[in-house]
Amino acid sequence: MKLLGVDFSSAPSRRKPIVVALGSFDGRLLRLTGLQVLPSMAGFEALLAEPGPWLGAFDFPFGLPREFVQSLGLGDSAAAVSAELHRRAPTRMALREIIDAWGNTRPAGQRLLHRATDTALPGVRSTSPLQTRYVPVGFMYYEGFSRLLAAGLDLPGLQAGDAARTALEGYPGLLAHELVGRRSYKNSAAPDRLIARKDMVDALEQGRTRLALRLKLSHAQREALADDGSGDRLDAVLCLAQAAWASRQPRWGLPERIDPVEGCIVGAQG
Repeated sequence: MKLLGVDFSSAPSRRKPIVVALGSFDGRLLRLTGLQVLPSMAGFEALLAEPGPWLGAFDFPFGLPREFVQSLGLGDSAAAVSAELHRRAPTRMALREIIDAWGNTRPAGQRLLHRATDTALPGVRSTSPLQTRYVPVGFMYYEGFSRLLAAGLDLPGLQAGDAARTALEGYPGLLAHELVGRRSYKNSAAPDRLIARKDMVDALEQGRTRLALRLKLSHAQREALADDGSGDRLDAVLCLAQAAWASRQPRWGLPERIDPVEGCIVGAQG
């Protein structure tokens, strides 16, 4: 089975592309077979259409907080919520307006809600899927999840689809925290962040994670991951490692019961 790890951008470009890590997993050894950059949504859609069998972990939310969904009457399944939001908000900015209008009715500190899975992560909390500024996770949900649905992928616990093409919600921050704690490793070529990226690569190669796998890299790949100041290539590889781990777990490492509107980050309860 081909494995994918996807670091997503809601507005891909040559400067900020979607990055895809490709790999194969044999026993405990995960081989990085390639890195792709996709500067357009058309490229992302073509990736999703590639025939299987493949399993991918994608770095964006597959659902929204239940309280938000219920208060706006958006639906009772992830697919229904996505369709209704796109009906009400034909653009990303319209989505922001809906979220802001709802948030303005809420007490301070209760506007950017989290899903249960966002707070079930060992040692770290992922960004609210309602955040559309700074790290625009809400836009990533809006642009990413709808395309998974349109591509007919199998989304365990959320929507049955082509079982040869399976998508899971990944979160590289979960594995990054395990590797380097709260040290920053992204968005800078500064020496301290370069060292953090090198430390992460070393730990992945040596198998020093709870995922019980070792990453196999060429010298050129090792340098590419460490030298990428954005951290996007490394995040894609972290998602790839999560996909590899999930490929050997019952139910892809997901719990038996998944909230059908919130979804679940793979490994969040592991």
